[in-house]
Amino acid sequence: MTAILEGIRVLDFGRWIAGPYCAHVLASLGADVVRMERLEGEDDRWLMPVTDHGEGAQYLQCNGGKRSLAMDLASPAGREAARRMIARADVVVANYSPKALVHFGLDYPTLKAIKPDIILATATAFGADGPLAERVGFDGVGQAVSGAIYLTGEPGKPYRAATAPIDFSTALSLAYGVLAAIIGKLRHGQGAHVEASLVGTSINIANQILMEEASGFRHRQATGNRSPMSGPSDVFRARDGWFIMQVIGQKAFQRWCKLVQRPELVDDPLYASDDLRGENGAALSAVMQAWCAERSRDECVEILARAGIGCGPVLAPAEVTAGALDLRRTFMREVAFPESRPVPVAPPPARIAPGMIDMARPPLLGEHTHDVLADYGFAEGEIAALARSGAIKI
Repeated sequence: MTAILEGIRVLDFGRWIAGPYCAHVLASLGADVVRMERLEGEDDRWLMPVTDHGEGAQYLQCNGGKRSLAMDLASPAGREAARRMIARADVVVANYSPKALVHFGLDYPTLKAIKPDIILATATAFGADGPLAERVGFDGVGQAVSGAIYLTGEPGKPYRAATAPIDFSTALSLAYGVLAAIIGKLRHGQGAHVEASLVGTSINIANQILMEEASGFRHRQATGNRSPMSGPSDVFRARDGWFIMQVIGQKAFQRWCKLVQRPELVDDPLYASDDLRGENGAALSAVMQAWCAERSRDECVEILARAGIGCGPVLAPAEVTAGALDLRRTFMREVAFPESRPVPVAPPPARIAPGMIDMARPPLLGEHTHDVLADYGFAEGEIAALARSGAIKI
């Protein structure tokens, strides 16, 4: 079977999540992705360590299927070697600020001069233009400036999401942009600069609420776990744990009213639409809380699921990794890193059959330096000279 991106060469200069995960998605489709990093390794390699070598959970999730080249890109020899590789690559991924891209010679004009049909994929915090273009930012910054954190948590006590939804969403957006650029290159022979930003992603996700605010129809405030847009939609406490239930749409509301033996609520004008049920949802949540208080969490979820109502248990991470709902087997794969116990790693969420590959584990630092350089046209003597100069780690 031929993978979708077989034959496409990608140089990944990305760091943390947005760039590396974009390149990881491309690797899952069969692209030959080379992670380019410093001789001592990048900071994102060692965050949240889970292996005996010290590699972290973030690195393992974002770098499967890649090869590793360890190179001193600040040295003249390293920079020249990188230029030679760019001349034979199809895609370059780099999540740096605009000035940093120019500093490292990874800006689009520079790359286009090296290879006219190159595709450059970049991710920034605040976008490539505007007064904040050079500011550093991570996932939480994106959440904060879009209004998302303001509306999360309790009134007067905002919370950010515990995970990194903006980083990963930006990476996925960048990946589909690269795929579109590859199609364009195959059709027209032209390269492209694909750009994404954390704030742009977060603004997209919050756009519905921002439209409401700008229109003057609503000025939303934080409502805890209760949805202000439908109801009853909340996190509820059962006898032995928590679960979430989301009643959205008139038919689902009718089924819920029958389930909790409150049929009169169907015709109550306070609950005539999703918006009204959201605005008056505190009372509906109280009804549901009374219904579930003496039942177990799993019993509540089972009854609601049979009734066709959206629901799920609030699982602790230990429950997920222990096999709850068969999630670990269904959505993760066991990755064995050298001399370390296997850990569960989730592959990219979209599945394409055929066309994807069974990705190799993430690479050790510099594990493929020699082979990568040879594949990019470097002679044995040149590789040996780079090693003697200290520009590469083999």
